[in-house]
Amino acid sequence: MPERPRVLFLFSDTGGGHRSAAEAIIEALEIEFPGSFDIQLIDVFKQYAPLPLNLAPAAYPGMVRVPQMWGFGYRVTDGHRRVRAITGAAWPYVRRAARRLAREQHADLIVSVHPVLVTSVIKGYGSHRPPFFTVVTDLVTTHALWYDRRVDQYMVPTEEARQRALACGLDEARLHVVGLPVAQRFCQPVGDRDALRAELDWPTDRPVVLLMGGGEGMGPIFDTATAIAMQGGSFALAVICGRNRRLKEQLEAQDWPIPVRLYGFERRIPQMMQAADLLVTKAGPGTITEAINAGLPMVLYSRLPGQEDGNVTYVVTERVGTWAPGPERAAASVHQWLQDPQAMQQAAAACRRLARPSAATEIARVIAAQLRTGEPTTPLRAGSA
Repeated sequence: MPERPRVLFLFSDTGGGHRSAAEAIIEALEIEFPGSFDIQLIDVFKQYAPLPLNLAPAAYPGMVRVPQMWGFGYRVTDGHRRVRAITGAAWPYVRRAARRLAREQHADLIVSVHPVLVTSVIKGYGSHRPPFFTVVTDLVTTHALWYDRRVDQYMVPTEEARQRALACGLDEARLHVVGLPVAQRFCQPVGDRDALRAELDWPTDRPVVLLMGGGEGMGPIFDTATAIAMQGGSFALAVICGRNRRLKEQLEAQDWPIPVRLYGFERRIPQMMQAADLLVTKAGPGTITEAINAGLPMVLYSRLPGQEDGNVTYVVTERVGTWAPGPERAAASVHQWLQDPQAMQQAAAACRRLARPSAATEIARVIAAQLRTGEPTTPLRAGSA
């Protein structure tokens, strides 16, 4: 049997979106081209980075709990010239790790889904490196660290991200607007809502609001849930607490004036998004993309300064949701939506127009074409650059 081409996916668990995007593309490769490629997923920070960079995944949750400092750091390091200075100064420190990665990880094609890894890995592999693709996993506000002119192909999620890449000096021919890759279970046609609600034991005689804050149940979920529910009304509330057991226990101890369903870590989020009428969540790019694919309008109650600033603008400008920071404003926005079913229907229609559920499949096809012919294809979806 001939040796299968080896595809190396590079990520870091500094935020859940990088791993999720890589896994979505890998899933699409296996669906479209089963058994055709030897695929390796490498957490570069954990497996190769020197101290203290190898501690970044563990430190990340604490860092983002100080959003003002995070936003300040994002802004002062963003910019093409500043990034060149930063990566140049860091190279002597990361050089040995980058070159060890190149020695140990043979690849026929490399895909990076993390901005910090792009330039250092390219330099580590040197002049004989394999083709290098970058999949940008920030939705709109993309840091200059993402963009290096030596990258062979860029897959970006939005036209705004493409414009940012052009401003950083990238070749337009190497840029493809494909959407943000998410798992196939978030890309299925919308099912029968009443049947989904019956499976979930949700009421079918009133709207259902879905409240979530990521797998760890972070953010002001308790205060937001109580602010939404305590105003009363003819609707139900489903709250995803993730791995936050204490939050779930606190919510279970409450007396609720409306039907409330409480969940821990859930694998039925795709079905819940399709069954719900409105989503209340933080402005993470993956969750926004999943909701848009489900045709689910949203209220955003928080965002991480820096890379999530543009997500808020995107949701509001595209008329798929509202920005209502803090529990009280979020609750007021929820009740405004509930009092205007026509507006919710229009926002759901806007989601369907905006959705790009084939993003992971398109990226998989570009990768496969590069490995089979030496030339990437142009993604199928209209609007690709």
